[in-house]
Amino acid sequence: MSENCKMVFEVENLNNASPATVSRCGIIFISPSNLGWRPLIDTWCKDRAEVKELCHPEEGAWTKKLTTKYFTQNTDMFMMIQKDYNQVMKVLPIIMINQLLNLLTAILQPYVESPGAIDEASFEKIWLYCVAWGCGGLFETEDREKFHKFLESKNAPLPSISASKSVDKETIFDYSYDINSKGWKMWEAEEW
Repeated sequence: MSENCKMVFEVENLNNASPATVSRCGIIFISPSNLGWRPLIDTWCKDRAEVKELCHPEEGAWTKKLTTKYFTQNTDMFMMIQKDYNQVMKVLPIIMINQLLNLLTAILQPYVESPGAIDEASFEKIWLYCVAWGCGGLFETEDREKFHKFLESKNAPLPSISASKSVDKETIFDYSYDINSKGWKMWEAEEW
């Protein structure tokens, strides 16, 4: 390796690092509890507000309100997920928030041309869809049902569940947000 070559590794832990590796690397440890997920949401809101054409003027306020409502009000949602839910793969809250924000950015893209077309109620439904998949996408079926009930307890504007489904219970994971009707629709694969 040449002298001017620099490499950066981001690792979850140093369990498998040899003393030689540790001694040759500059190591910076940042605990997830020190940094947390809140700066990601604050930065996302700030970045979108700087380019006013990208978002609704109230988007930042809506995001902060929904963050409090679903993540911290009465219950720390991420502590609850780590303690009470089984994920296919354990994921840190900061990764869940990153997934949520990436999905939210993508879904809000059609509103860039007409930012006034979205209202608070529509934004909350889009937010819920992103919370479901960003934070609960790695849940097994029974935990998805439990997560749906958690969202119900937060008075979320969830889709109306039909009683006709007999095998599995319907949850928010079976629906998607429809931009045209500004409501929920049963998810189905698009035709090619």
